[in-house]
Amino acid sequence: MLQHLTIVTTGGTIDKVYFDDKSTFQIGAPAIGEILKQLGVAFEFEVIALLRKDSLHVTGEDRELVRRTIEAQPHRHILVTHGTDTMVETARVLQSVPGKVIVLTGALNPARFQGSDAVFNIGCAVGALQTLSDGVYIAMNGRIWDPLRVRKNRDANRFEAAE
Repeated sequence: MLQHLTIVTTGGTIDKVYFDDKSTFQIGAPAIGEILKQLGVAFEFEVIALLRKDSLHVTGEDRELVRRTIEAQPHRHILVTHGTDTMVETARVLQSVPGKVIVLTGALNPARFQGSDAVFNIGCAVGALQTLSDGVYIAMNGRIWDPLRVRKNRDANRFEAAE
């Protein structure tokens, strides 16, 4: 049973904010804490705002920082919010972390936008965390994916089984 959830945020579209005067998106503060509060979840959680990067700018050093941060956490259940473009690469790096259930999720549209998939993906990830055995998973598009068997189809803007 999920008593405590540690959330590690890295940025990505889920946390993007549109700046009208610049006509650009920038990574804002993590949205997930407010989302979980509004949903009235029945477990404790903490948010570790580790990075504020578009996933196309996440480096190997950043991935190692995420891995070390997760390894240092005392709790077993870890949710990572991450940009979708390189989520799979980060998930593969995290497979070396023992004794934890780690689920990565994100959004194809910013959480602050009407019709965003963020809340749905977070809900799927939280549900998955409570039922999965130790390991690393991706929760996107209503499915739980093995990072070794999934890819992002940029043209269709969704995750699908890797060939």
